[in-house]
Amino acid sequence: MRSTATATRALHFVGQRFFSMKNNNSMIPPAFVQEYSQATRRTSRAAYSSLTRSNSYFLNGSVTATSRNFSAASTDGSFSLPSGADILETFGPEKSSAFEGNDVSTAMEMLSRADAVCFDVDSTVIQEEGIDVLADSLGRGEEVAAWTAKAMDGDTKFEDALAARLSIIQPSINDIKKCLEENPLQLSPGVDTLIKSLMERGTDVYLVSGGFRIMIEPLAEKLGLPKENIVANTILFDEDGNYAGFDSNEPTSADLGKPKALTQIKEANGYECMIMVGDGATDAQAKPPAAAFVGFGGVAVRDAVRAKACWFVRDFEDMITVVNKFPHNSPN
Repeated sequence: MRSTATATRALHFVGQRFFSMKNNNSMIPPAFVQEYSQATRRTSRAAYSSLTRSNSYFLNGSVTATSRNFSAASTDGSFSLPSGADILETFGPEKSSAFEGNDVSTAMEMLSRADAVCFDVDSTVIQEEGIDVLADSLGRGEEVAAWTAKAMDGDTKFEDALAARLSIIQPSINDIKKCLEENPLQLSPGVDTLIKSLMERGTDVYLVSGGFRIMIEPLAEKLGLPKENIVANTILFDEDGNYAGFDSNEPTSADLGKPKALTQIKEANGYECMIMVGDGATDAQAKPPAAAFVGFGGVAVRDAVRAKACWFVRDFEDMITVVNKFPHNSPN
């Protein structure tokens, strides 16, 4: 493994090349991001933790934020991280005062450092509740929507709502395929850009949903995510393709399933900083192990969720801004 000093020299070399560009307000060139990523990925996780959990690069004994005006003196090869307050300040006082949430600066800081971001799917990645779309296609929409609202607001245990809704619609595999063909699920505006930006900076992205894998896999493919990065419920079918129940062993089939899912993801991959993004009460439950919960209100604003969110957003534009202003790469 490389020592911290060796990692410092490697990053210093890459940083000097980048800062030959005189305008430090320029966006980071993709080629540099890739080269910086390769440099950090050659260091040990310990060296990475002490050196690269920032969005800054070396230049002649100083550290300057890659995109804007944050800087800190560095005469001994060390540097400090941009704080949430520093990040928040880049939006200006008027914009900053309008942000919603109980700890916005911390959420921004954690987002800038995150090595994994987990997204809810229904009413977050997509503009619909997948199970409601399926129920509508089978003529049982109103009954199922009432249960969905209870589950998302936290008024009933998630496992009870899931079982009740599936018992109402009992979809066959052909019902689901037909539904998706006739009613393709619509991505929320900007979510594809946000996910792409996260992946380009080296942050892993997961879809963690109380919805159904069979409906989410096409979305993951569209977003460029591997199937292995989906945690969702599995509908069971008999040999004729008829509904035969659901797999109750999936973590997201029950209440408190999302913190369990994130814990499994974190432990399996050694992540140090994870973020959860979602619209529902089950998403808010994921902090901890998530370092921050970003509530999403672009489809539905739930007061209970907004009250628990570190940062509550109504679209993805400001998250995209944080990710792009403060690019950061995680080690393997």
